[in-house]
Parts: sequence; structure tokens; C-alpha cells
Amino acid sequence: MVPSRLDFRLEAVADGSRARAAVFRTLHNEVRTPLFMPVGTQATVKAQLPEALEESGSQILLANTYHLLLRPGPEVFERMGGIHRFMKWNRSVLTDSGGFQIFSLPHSRSMSEEGAIFQSYVDGRTILLSPERSILTQRSIGSDIMMVLDQCISSTADRRSARAALGITQRWAERSLAARGDSPQSLFAIVQGALHQDLRKESAEGLTPLPFDGFAIGGLAVGEAKAEREDTCEFTAALLPSEKPRYLMGVGTPLDVLEAVHRGVDMFDCIIPTQVAKRGTLFTSRGIVQLRRGVYKFQDSPADPACACPVCSKYSRAYLHHLTKTQETLGWQLMGQHNIWFYHRMMDEIRAAILSGTFLAYYHARRRILAVEDMDFPTSDAARPAPPRPLVLGEYEVHTASEGFSSIRNTTSGEIMHSCTSPIIEAQSLYVDQSRLAERARLVPGESPETAAPLIIWDVGLGAAANAMAAILAYEAAADTGPVRGLQIISFENDLDPLRLALRHKKRFPYLEHGAADALAIRGAWHSRRFPRLSWHLVHGDFKETLTQVDALPDFIFYDMWSGRTQSDAWNIAAFQQLFDACHAKPCALFTYTTSTAARVAMLASGWHLARGVGTGPKSETTIALTPSAANASWDLLDQSWLARWERSHVQFPDDLPPASQEAFARRIREHPQFAPDPVANPPDRQPA
Repeated sequence: MVPSRLDFRLEAVADGSRARAAVFRTLHNEVRTPLFMPVGTQATVKAQLPEALEESGSQILLANTYHLLLRPGPEVFERMGGIHRFMKWNRSVLTDSGGFQIFSLPHSRSMSEEGAIFQSYVDGRTILLSPERSILTQRSIGSDIMMVLDQCISSTADRRSARAALGITQRWAERSLAARGDSPQSLFAIVQGALHQDLRKESAEGLTPLPFDGFAIGGLAVGEAKAEREDTCEFTAALLPSEKPRYLMGVGTPLDVLEAVHRGVDMFDCIIPTQVAKRGTLFTSRGIVQLRRGVYKFQDSPADPACACPVCSKYSRAYLHHLTKTQETLGWQLMGQHNIWFYHRMMDEIRAAILSGTFLAYYHARRRILAVEDMDFPTSDAARPAPPRPLVLGEYEVHTASEGFSSIRNTTSGEIMHSCTSPIIEAQSLYVDQSRLAERARLVPGESPETAAPLIIWDVGLGAAANAMAAILAYEAAADTGPVRGLQIISFENDLDPLRLALRHKKRFPYLEHGAADALAIRGAWHSRRFPRLSWHLVHGDFKETLTQVDALPDFIFYDMWSGRTQSDAWNIAAFQQLFDACHAKPCALFTYTTSTAARVAMLASGWHLARGVGTGPKSETTIALTPSAANASWDLLDQSWLARWERSHVQFPDDLPPASQEAFARRIREHPQFAPDPVANPPDRQPA
């Protein structure tokens, strides 16, 4: 084994556990493990001063190569003498390569063996991020620890996709090593393989013989269940060499971190400490405290009586509650500062327990407390618990999957919304990420928030509001990082019982804690106080009848109606023709979960162009429908091979098509401009029905 540039020294392994304590040295300081790294994506940890981070005990900060490549750019770091001098930080910095950010832009980038080609959200430039350019940028940044560029995919990806990404990751890792050259910076490889143990083993066996200074476990915390993440983490950590650091990327809550330490991981990063602080959530020795609750309004006591951080030493729960309710930036700063202190103190306690031989007792005691919410003020009287709210409303019920997430089930048809994946995770992947909402919301040079046209989303099939809430959360995150155009969401729904039922059980649907959906259900509209150009309106009634009431033409359509088995009139030619007639004059993309051949040809016959969308649950792909002016080569358009499969299909035609019309219909599909030799060279203004 080639020695690490970090001079890694393993000091102890806990009895009855794989938990480890070690020391290594970077170019800037000695580092003690296990450790948590606050995330400073753009050379800053959100709402935190560098002095406060140093005082809290932060040993390494994480920055992101993708974002820093775009702004301020490598030239700034070279001229300023590196990121440490630039941000006045004297301890270590680890730079992520940008692989996850590239993964998060499924339709604004293309992947090849050479690298990832994407469009800059800063100035619109087309950029090739290759392994060599990623390392060159990280060398300019001057980080202590660099990460190889990897191809990140969903943890639930099928074996074929996972194996292909694994191969590219291996080859890019070798190119990254060569690009590092004689730089004194350390370099970590990333083990991929999704949830497939044999592929994780194959990835580790390909990477560990190479002279990397440490190894990361990538591709987790992106859709899998908690038990799956922990099992994959334990299995993969055991494959990595004991004499080099092990890093679990992007994880997680204090309980997640404790569980991963128990399984042999040394290093962690996550945005959670500052992200949840913005909503008034604190991690404490008494479990999780939700300071937005009214019960804390008069609490003149520290947020955590056992904490010695500057926040708990000075401010009361009542004041922090007030800052949360008024959405003051100071509240985000103070509560983020406390949460970072909490993570670091927990890591110190874990390390001391490993070295003293008491870790297993510490582990069992702490894991019982870390996930408990509002221990001092439970939401119901434990001695006289309130009767549970019924899990049924009208013809809908709450369905909880074996993986732990909840969905809404139609008791009449038996159909379940989001049956295989958490609703908010599926909404993020299928609708928000594919529409490039965060990127499209950013202003281009020359635009201002006052003059830029707002983005319009038609949310067809509100259901339990997961799709609309995913869009709102993504927009708010983008607005926190820079100027954005407005966003108007228009949700169409004729039955609000699924939303009302989910709102009664927010613990099972945590994305509804936001509050916007309550306003929508009560008043039919919600306007953000923090972001005046963000709004959400409900159009209540049958979609085909209410469509004409809306003047704002959509940029995106989230089409999430019940399936054709339950709601056949939502998937026929008439439905898609009406939609096309309403919005064909504007570049518009419709995203939907279906891959039904009958639904796809109904869309084609109505004038839409079709592309393949990302897979979700058991589906290897989904469907994207585009107006002619939106159809271009950046989408994975259906081609002649799909047309040939359709010709052989036994379900060639929509159910509502009379037999006498089938021949003419088939000719219309074959002659669709999409299947011409150059389908997007000269798209027509409108494909006639």
C-alpha cells in the first residue's frame, strides 16, 4: 500500500464496533477523527463567520469545485493566493469535484467519456468539466484535499446504469491521479455502485490499489431508505484500507453520523446543520428542538442547557423562537452556529469514547435521544395520549411503505401516489431536476428581478402537493444564493381530500411543514413573504373545464394525474390536444411519470414532441413532452428505434380511438416531424391534430 500524503495514523478501534479514532495532517493543520466538515459550497458556510467556525472547532471546511469554477473562477484564486487567503481561513479545505452537481442537472448537461458538458448558470457559457479540468481547478483553489471527478447516479439505479457509471468513475479516477502530478495536495477516490454490493466491491477493488490518500463512499443519501444506506455504508467501509481515511459524502443528521461512525467511517459533510437552522430546528442534548412551535414563545431558558456554545450561553429559546417566526437572518446565523457546535462536540465525545473503550455504551445511549423531537414539550400528553387522527378521508387513505415513507392511496382503485419512492424525492427528481427549475430561475446578464419574465408552472394533479412543494423549496434555495426571476405555480385539482389528509399527518409528510400548502388548502392561494415574486394558486375543478380560466401560459407542466386505469380521460387524445392547443405558442415542457405507449402516441398525435425522462421507482424511464419550439437536441428525443418498437406493439392506439380511424392515426404518427431524418432542424409552429 502506497503511503498517504496525510500521514494517517489509526489510534484505536472501538470494542464491539468498527468505530475508529485517528489523526492525520493536511497542509494546514492536524486533524482528529471522526470529524464533521461544515459545507462552505461557495467559499462560505451559509450565515456563518469564519471566526465562529474556527471557535466552534471546525477542522476542515468543504467547498465545491463546480460552483467555484463558475464564480469567482480559478483565475481569482490564483491571483489571491488560494482559497485560504481568499476567505481568511487558516485550517483545512476539502473541495468536492462537482460530480454531484453535474448529476443534479439531468437535462442541461451531456455526459461522455471525455467529461460533462454543461451550461453555466452565471453567464450561459458551455463548459466541459473533464477530470483534468476538475483537478486543475482544485489545484488553483489550493484545497488541502481534492476529490476525483466521478459520475454520480441515483442510489436506486438499476444494475446496468450503475455498472456503466462505475466504469467511468474508475477511468476518471486514474486520469485525476495523473492530472494531480507532483502537487502536495491530497486526493481521494470515490467508490460508487449504487445499492449493488457486488458493484461496490468491484469499484473498491479497482480503486484501492491506486495511490490515493483516502477513499470516499459516494452515491448515498440520494433516494434510498435509511436501512439501505446503513447496510451499504457498512459493507463498503469494510472494503476500504484501514490505514487511510474513509469519507461518507453528504451525510447527514447527527443520528446518521453516529450510525456511520459505528460502521467504520471517519469523515462527514452535510448542509443539514445550517439548512434546518433556517427553519428553527436545533440539535441538542435533549434531542431535536423545533423552535418555530408556539410553546417556546415564553421560554426564558437556553436552547440546550448542556451546551456551552456562545448562542446557548447568551440567548433564550424565546428570542430564537421570535427570530424564527419573523424570519430574521440573525436567527439563521445563531441557530446554525449552535448546530455546528453540536456536531463538533458530538464528534469530540465519540472520539473520547472510542479512545477510552466506552463507545458502544455511548452509541446505545445517544441513538435513543438524537432523533426524539421536543422531548421537553411533546406534542401530546404522554400520560393521556390524544386519539390518533384517522388515516382515511373520503376515498383516500395514508399508505406507509416498508421503507418508511408515506403516500396517499385511492381506496376505490387501490392506486398509490408515489408507491415506490418517497413523494418529495420523486418530485425532486422527476419534475424539479428535469425542468432545471433552479437554473432557469436565475437571472441572465442584463435582467433584473423587476423586469424578468416569471417562470410559470402548471401543476396538473395537485394530489398531496409534493410536486408543487418540491418546486417551492428548490426556488427558495436558489433565491438564497442569488437574484432570481419570479415563480408562479398554478395547481389544478378537483378533489382536495388527498391534500387535506396529508396535512392532517405532517409527521408522515414532512415537506408540508413549510406552511404554504396550509394556506393553499384554506384560501386557495399562497404568496411568499420572504420572496414577493413567488406565488401559488389553486384552480379547483375538472382540469379540462378550468384550463380556459388561466391566462398565464406555462414554461413547465407537471402532469401527475391518476393513471389511465383510474382516470382514463386524462390520458387520451382529447386531453393532450386541449393542453397542446393551450400552450403550443410558447416553448413548454411537460413532465410525467408514464411510459404508456397509448399515452405517448396520444401526445404525438396531438402535436407534442416526446423525449425520454429519468427513471423512477421500477420504471427505467419516464416521458417528457415538448412543444415544437422547445424540442431540441438537448433532450433525449424518441427516435426511429422507438417508432419501430411501436410498430410491433400490441397497444399501438389510444383506447378512445375508433377502429376506423386507426390507419390514418398510424400514418400521422409515422409522419410526425420528430421522426424525420433531422427532427429538430426546422420544427413547425404547430403540428395539426
